[in-house]
Amino acid sequence: MRHHISGRKLSRPTGHRMLMLRGMVTDLLRHETMRTTEAKAREVKRMTEKAITLSKKGTLHSRRQALALLTDESVVRKLFDELGPRYESRPGGYTRMVKLNPRKGDAAAMAILELMP
Repeated sequence: MRHHISGRKLSRPTGHRMLMLRGMVTDLLRHETMRTTEAKAREVKRMTEKAITLSKKGTLHSRRQALALLTDESVVRKLFDELGPRYESRPGGYTRMVKLNPRKGDAAAMAILELMP
């Protein structure tokens, strides 16, 4: 039984999975929307919410933590200069997941993940 075990393995080794999710979070923050499978969207959503919460603090320590998570310095700048102030008064729920029709090839559940305006 999986009681209190969080996260999904997504059928990938740990290193591959973590780097893939870091890249997806970076791309979501850069483009503010992405289309992916539902399981990946749920994992990316968790990491993105934590990154935006870090940017709301605005400290040097939180900036370094964000640099350790994201793969591009320009996205970290955008996170702290634009997205942090945008969500300053919002207590959470910075992303929205909209479910789509299944993918044609393998019938995987698809979703659009986007940042809230």
